[in-house]
Amino acid sequence: MKYLLIFLLVLVIFIISVTLGAHNDQVVSFNFLIAQGEYRISTLLASLFGVGFVLGWAICGLFWLRVRVSLANAQRKLKRLQQQTAQTESVTPSPSPVVKE
Repeated sequence: MKYLLIFLLVLVIFIISVTLGAHNDQVVSFNFLIAQGEYRISTLLASLFGVGFVLGWAICGLFWLRVRVSLANAQRKLKRLQQQTAQTESVTPSPSPVVKE
């Protein structure tokens, strides 16, 4: 459900940006690091939104991947420790209770 709401929010933002961009046919001068170009506002708005969206998903995906790898390592360590604990319990007999008189 959470992902559906996020998808709908992004879709609404995209539709608003395309709608606003379609009504703006002005040509603007856009200076970026390597060069300068003349672009329509609608094209510039849509392309920058797309680049930002892809870049955001890539960064979030890298963090998610890092967390998943960390979780897998922790689960592997936990399983190994549980096996070691089970082996030591089966090898060493349990101490007999001490009876005090």
